[in-house]
Amino acid sequence: MRILVAPSCARRIKRFHPNQKKSLDKVIKTISNDPTIGEEKIGDLEGIFIHKFRMGNERWLLAYRLVSAQEVKLLLVGPHENFYRELKKD
Repeated sequence: MRILVAPSCARRIKRFHPNQKKSLDKVIKTISNDPTIGEEKIGDLEGIFIHKFRMGNERWLLAYRLVSAQEVKLLLVGPHENFYRELKKD
């Protein structure tokens, strides 16, 4: 499975600590094994999947879109607070 990363997502990941990057890598591997593991959104976020996971003591969300059968594009990663507002903005 090929993983594409949106520029806004790449900028956020770049600022992560090494242990946060390891946690995110595990989540990305899980998604690459089963891309439908996330919850598919409806309405104005149709076609976007959200996978919820824990990083430390916080709940984080990872938004991604299935580009094709072999490609997943990561759109946004971050804590739950204001996540959907930022996702709609991008």
